[in-house]
Amino acid sequence: MKIKIAIAGYGNLGKGVECAVNDNPDTELFGVFTRRNPDDIKTLTGAKTFKIDEIQNYKDEIDVVILCGGSATDLPVQTPELAKYFNVVDSFDTHAKIPQHFDNVDKSAKEANKIAMISVGWDPGMFSLNRLYAKALLPNGEDYTFWGKGVSQGHSDAVRRIDGVLDARQYTVPIDAALEAVRSGKNPELSTREKHKRVCYVVAEDGADKDRIENEIKTMPNYFADYDTTVNFITAEEMERDHSGLPHGGFVIRSGNTGIDKSKKHIIEYSLKLDSNPEFTASVLVAFARAAYKMNKEGLKGCKTVFDVPPAYLLPISAEEIRKEIL
Repeated sequence: MKIKIAIAGYGNLGKGVECAVNDNPDTELFGVFTRRNPDDIKTLTGAKTFKIDEIQNYKDEIDVVILCGGSATDLPVQTPELAKYFNVVDSFDTHAKIPQHFDNVDKSAKEANKIAMISVGWDPGMFSLNRLYAKALLPNGEDYTFWGKGVSQGHSDAVRRIDGVLDARQYTVPIDAALEAVRSGKNPELSTREKHKRVCYVVAEDGADKDRIENEIKTMPNYFADYDTTVNFITAEEMERDHSGLPHGGFVIRSGNTGIDKSKKHIIEYSLKLDSNPEFTASVLVAFARAAYKMNKEGLKGCKTVFDVPPAYLLPISAEEIRKEIL
């Protein structure tokens, strides 16, 4: 029997989840739930569409709901609410607010005997796991995470929610000098501002106060306030021509030392180069939706993160096959 997955929200991430479900042999798409008029949405695979307000009517027919809204305003409300009725997985990526989000979701999921998997993606998510493994293996060392160059969906969404903004893309760009210093094993102390810069391209409404918009972007806490940020105002045509893709990627690096005299240097590096940020994130979400389903079948409940998932639960094959093929 296949795992029945529902999508809540049908933007770039929702479409990516639809493709990922289609690629996995043990999952099938129950349908797409949206705040828009379902009749106006044409899905990539012909999946059924429903009003998000009706999702509770299907709580006995859906195994896992994957939430595809934004971290700024959607997921803090939707995840704890839907965890009252379903196993859920989200990609909440406001790092500073993850502990608060966890507590809010955990209460709902435990009361409903459901699993709620939060902050699943590549960062937080796969990068988080690699930071954990590297720290465990090299206790004497330093962690460094670099993102980009690429489009951040969460940051772009946060800019689009500013009054007067019609569309926006935000590129995170690593600073080369910092990246090279880390790779050389120098273990530099780097501030947030010294590791990355942020570059925004914004389409503003006619007559919008661009100075106000630029100031709101540059001073936005948790997103831009700690970075050198450049804001470029462009036309909708330029956005479509030059910024329609959603590439991303990055590096997790740990530089550490071993030996009695700590004289041996070691570098662990994990990197991603992604043609499509949302499609890769969606693939991670579907793998962890499988894990959430398995864990709940075993009687587990409450909020979980990628740290709580046995790696074998991410694959659709048996433990015996995993040992034979991968170990």
